[in-house]
Amino acid sequence: MKRLQTIILCLALAVSASLAGSVDIETFAKQNGSEFHWFPVQKTFTLLHKADTLKFAVGIPYASSNKETIALTRAPEIKDGHIVIDSADATRLIKTAAASSSAIASSSSTIKSSATAKSSAATVPAAPKNETAGTREVRTIVIDPGHGGKDTGAQGKKSNEKDIVLAIGKLLKKELEKEGFNVKMTRDKDVFIELGQRANLANQWDGDLFVSLHCNAIDATPERKKQIKGYHVYVLRAPESEEDKAIARRENKVATLYGEKNAKEELSPIEWFKLEARLEKYKQNSYMFTEEMLKAMDGGKIKRQAGGVGGAGFMVLVGALMPAVLFEIGFISNPEDEDYMITTKGQEDIAARISKAVSSYKAAVHSYRETLGR
Repeated sequence: MKRLQTIILCLALAVSASLAGSVDIETFAKQNGSEFHWFPVQKTFTLLHKADTLKFAVGIPYASSNKETIALTRAPEIKDGHIVIDSADATRLIKTAAASSSAIASSSSTIKSSATAKSSAATVPAAPKNETAGTREVRTIVIDPGHGGKDTGAQGKKSNEKDIVLAIGKLLKKELEKEGFNVKMTRDKDVFIELGQRANLANQWDGDLFVSLHCNAIDATPERKKQIKGYHVYVLRAPESEEDKAIARRENKVATLYGEKNAKEELSPIEWFKLEARLEKYKQNSYMFTEEMLKAMDGGKIKRQAGGVGGAGFMVLVGALMPAVLFEIGFISNPEDEDYMITTKGQEDIAARISKAVSSYKAAVHSYRETLGR
């Protein structure tokens, strides 16, 4: 508790130098000897002081510490190149630190810190076999062709999502096996597998990477459908746009539609922080693989949709204890994308590009391991 009080009390130094009622977090870190880490792709940052870690996300009005959450007056934001937090939150945290430990334990707006925590990683529940997944050598790849059986997925004029992703998944398996990977598929035929069961299978197989394949779609006028096209790679994180939320709800709807236990279409902000604490050790590798996917897909027939990277609460990724992405290959609602995705040539090209991304990712992880002396 003393360490956490130290990190909170030090915010007082930054309050007086606040920018328009906001505390410049990076300046604060330099002033009090804390470590500041900014992750630009996922727009999150952490503040470390000795053994304590506070985690924030730009645009999300919550902070987390050791799996506990605290509501903020205002979400962290970027102002004139500075990452800032509301000074009122800093003042409130200072007062909280001065309160008794019993009052802290009973307050819903309090961050708790474990006196026995050795590092932020100590807050992540261990998975017996997958404890080192994300930093070990990449060997087992789990391919998850979305939907299947009674769940057709999105529908185009000429095809169903479930058929396209299964065909590409099978080709991808062959490509990866040629490269020496151990490859597993959550389904290799037209059958229905529950979203939760897909992640469970990946964990049972002790996967090093989970890739869920899907086709995007929009419900719009024919002219609009012609305009919206392209691929998108998604990781598990709080969505930043209504569009990402809508896509996640569409992919998650199958769970509620077919009565899966504890199914939901969307996660609350508090649920996000609890989930991110559990999956923290896999997140950076998920982004590492995402970068390789962008490199591999660029130059292909299907172009990036917007920036090509997004984050949302895809339930199929929630239980996967390993680096994981959901890949929207293209828009089945777009005639051009659909025509390419249903051809053998198109499917082979897409599979080859994903395989290239996996191989590049493996090399990147291997290089990182060497720097760690593993």
